[in-house]
Amino acid sequence: MSSSEEGESANPSPCPAGPAAAAAVAGAAGVGVGAAAWPRRRCRDVFWLVVFLLHLLVFGGALALTGLNRFGQADRFNIDRFTNLTAAPRFAGSPEPAREAPPPPSLEAEEVTPKSELTESYWPYYGAAGAVGTALAWAWLAAAAGKKDGGRVVMRAAVHSLTAYLAVVSVLCFWGKHFFWGVAFAVGGALHFLYVMSVLDRFPFTMLVLQKAVRMVWELPDVMRIAYAFVLVMLCWMALWSFGVSGILAFHIPNGGQWWALLIFSVSLFWTGAVLSNTVHVIVSGMVFLVLIHGGQAAASMPPKPLLKSLQYAVTTSFGSICYGSLFTAAIRTLRWEIRGIRSKIGNNECLLCCVDFLFHIVETLVRFFNKYAYVQIAINGQSFNRSARDAWELFQSTGVEALVAYDCSGAVLLMSTILGGLITGTCTGVWTYFKQSDKAIMVGSTSMLMGMILVGVTVVVVESAVTSIYICYAEDPRLIQRWDPDFFDQMSEALHQRLQYRSARAHQILNSRLDQLPNTSSI
Repeated sequence: MSSSEEGESANPSPCPAGPAAAAAVAGAAGVGVGAAAWPRRRCRDVFWLVVFLLHLLVFGGALALTGLNRFGQADRFNIDRFTNLTAAPRFAGSPEPAREAPPPPSLEAEEVTPKSELTESYWPYYGAAGAVGTALAWAWLAAAAGKKDGGRVVMRAAVHSLTAYLAVVSVLCFWGKHFFWGVAFAVGGALHFLYVMSVLDRFPFTMLVLQKAVRMVWELPDVMRIAYAFVLVMLCWMALWSFGVSGILAFHIPNGGQWWALLIFSVSLFWTGAVLSNTVHVIVSGMVFLVLIHGGQAAASMPPKPLLKSLQYAVTTSFGSICYGSLFTAAIRTLRWEIRGIRSKIGNNECLLCCVDFLFHIVETLVRFFNKYAYVQIAINGQSFNRSARDAWELFQSTGVEALVAYDCSGAVLLMSTILGGLITGTCTGVWTYFKQSDKAIMVGSTSMLMGMILVGVTVVVVESAVTSIYICYAEDPRLIQRWDPDFFDQMSEALHQRLQYRSARAHQILNSRLDQLPNTSSI
């Protein structure tokens, strides 16, 4: 049996409730009670902090160089001579190509440069992408967290709209004769539809969790202002990033060199966006945990200036851990969702089940050290990322709450919202580019889609951090949730009981089916 099944019969063991328990947990979490001073924390994962800062310095310089190289003047720094390094190699013994005589100099040719070879020809497209992405991000947060029933709006928009929009984008790609991208978006739409069908029975519980998380965010308007501010910070970095990428688009690199350059700079942008999103995650998680521990934001035991302290810890002592976790967490989490969806629909195909179980155990091992719940532990205890992830996962497995975490699809629904925002941004920019410079439409559209996803993701993470904090608090002390919302506590406890029973029955069924295949063995 897998490690996730060891806690089948376990139930969350509540700690003593009341002010004394809240003070004890708050003291263990490293937060002061009442007017007590905030404790000092050590910097964690400093190596990854240095790597991230060096990455910003190197890529920032490269982006400025590539953008200025063709801003107002083609090949300002004479970088075109390096394009010969990526040209097709000439084999030994082959004759050298004949060199054509250079054309006579022309004053008009020296003064006039084609617009397609200048940075400012492409920068406006990315400016539009930033504007659309920012508008979508702020609109999403206002619609989702601006009212108590925003969770219902989020889930319906993400689940029902993404498949249809992927189909529309696929049709647009086929219409523009970009068959590879048309097939890619069509396959993505089909996979999304199959995933939704495979987890359809989980949506009622997911809706419940999202509604309560949105209610928590709605009660903390300060964290929404933090998200708005971080969107502007991300937009400032995107201004430099898009300036450099516009220079790459104006820079003719043979043998697909432009795509490779865009890929490298896109990975850099993804890491930077993930770091800012997870910084917001840590800030919001710290605030939500404090509210649940102390029984409300207006409680007398709340430490002074909690939001500023959470922000201070997130951008100083815990920033290295955030940089480290941002590299791997998103990819591992997405892979785990897909494998779980496939695993639940396999049935009695033993061969396929064995292969999927092998992948499942590998991913579960990675999840033990890379999961989004680590950011809550980082906000609470200020520990390193790997230790925080391990402590959070062991807490879930020892209390049985991991069964609820695996059943909940709120993370996948929020990811759908992020992808939808990116698709809308990429479509708007790509269509505009197609009518101006059709040969660059896919490049501009795909990179604009990434910009939109990152901007929307910075606001989506506010709700996601509330979800993760609720689970951590329920595993630490279920009575914290009971004090905050008794009805929600009863619903979570009932759902946990049902999931533990289901897992126990499934494990019993699998064991019996394997024993039946052995000679002289009866079922248990």
